[in-house]
Amino acid sequence: MTDHERLDAWIEAHFDEEVRFLQELVRVPTDTPPGDNAPHALRTAELLQGFGFEAERHTVPEAEVQAAGMASIINLIVRRRYGDGPTVALNAHGDVVPPGEGWTHDPYGGEVVDGRLYGRAAAVSKSDFATYTFAVRALESLGRPLKGSVELHFTYDEEFGGELGPGWLLRHGLTKPDLLIAAGFSYEVVTAHNGCLQMEVTVHGKMAHAAIPHTGIDALQGAVTLLNALYACNERYRRVSSEVPGIRHPYLNVGRIEGGTNTNVVPGKVVFKLDRRMIPEENPATVEAEIRQVIESAATTVPGIQVEMKRLLLAHPLKPLPGNVPLVTALQRHGQAVFGETPPVMGTPLYTDVRLYCEQGIPAVIYGAGPRTVLESNAKRADEHLVLDDLRRATRVVARSLLDLLS
Repeated sequence: MTDHERLDAWIEAHFDEEVRFLQELVRVPTDTPPGDNAPHALRTAELLQGFGFEAERHTVPEAEVQAAGMASIINLIVRRRYGDGPTVALNAHGDVVPPGEGWTHDPYGGEVVDGRLYGRAAAVSKSDFATYTFAVRALESLGRPLKGSVELHFTYDEEFGGELGPGWLLRHGLTKPDLLIAAGFSYEVVTAHNGCLQMEVTVHGKMAHAAIPHTGIDALQGAVTLLNALYACNERYRRVSSEVPGIRHPYLNVGRIEGGTNTNVVPGKVVFKLDRRMIPEENPATVEAEIRQVIESAATTVPGIQVEMKRLLLAHPLKPLPGNVPLVTALQRHGQAVFGETPPVMGTPLYTDVRLYCEQGIPAVIYGAGPRTVLESNAKRADEHLVLDDLRRATRVVARSLLDLLS
């Protein structure tokens, strides 16, 4: 048997154990909000200890976590040094949006039905806690000399932007790998992604009794004017095309609105939160300035209202760094060998933590266990699931690629 075949055989022999590991991770909720993620990190560290992997626990100070709207974060780093050479980091995030309604399987059950494992974060991205852990275990099972190191980065702030996850580890000098593979799906190698601007807009009017509405200023009517102006931008955005395969055009979404006090009261305050996705070709500062201008111009057409704008997140688009070629080459080679098709190099309309590594000059790609599209996995929807054969094969691809990179 070749070394690659021995890796495949080890993964197959330990695959039931890998599935049980993922089930244990799914069974510890990491809904964000509220973002009480420390218990999951502690459970993960405990499970890793059972494999002989010592996980460093890096606790983000409570004040920083609460200022970001979360409850607790402990980021984990596992360092496996084999010799002189490059350090390859593998990053996946444990935090995830709440399950919501409509589930036919327990979102925290890790139930396996017809070759699929169901649960919140089963696909995005607790799956790659398993992919990466068992790829490293398989690599070490060979017992052969290697050149370099592997680090596992299991972090807990992707949903709110990553600044207290990988961003926090990088800012504090706790890691500086040479290459990075981050959580993704199995049928493409992602090297670029959209950026994201999130803003909170508060419209102030004047409360009044609904029987005498002329004595008030309706903040909701003002908000509707602003929303119409913002949504009208999408018509223009659809005519702007990205040259990156897998990414289409910019778009804007308003995901949350709240306001008013009662049915019989003219609302004096309305707050909404918007999400503006940026293609890699766009300049984030220009995008934010344009959004602010649209809001300010629309507000001038509604007498009496006052508007406040607050940036919540500015995630820059991911653009590929030239140094990612060894990663792309290895993953494509072994993707072809394992899946029978070469995973294309693509962009994705999502935004991820990977941008934070690339901003530090660390070449990175996105690859892991999962289907061809986010839609297929039901990520961020009811009945999120992972096809277990994708987990098995992605683990083989990552293990083989690590062997190439460290040999």
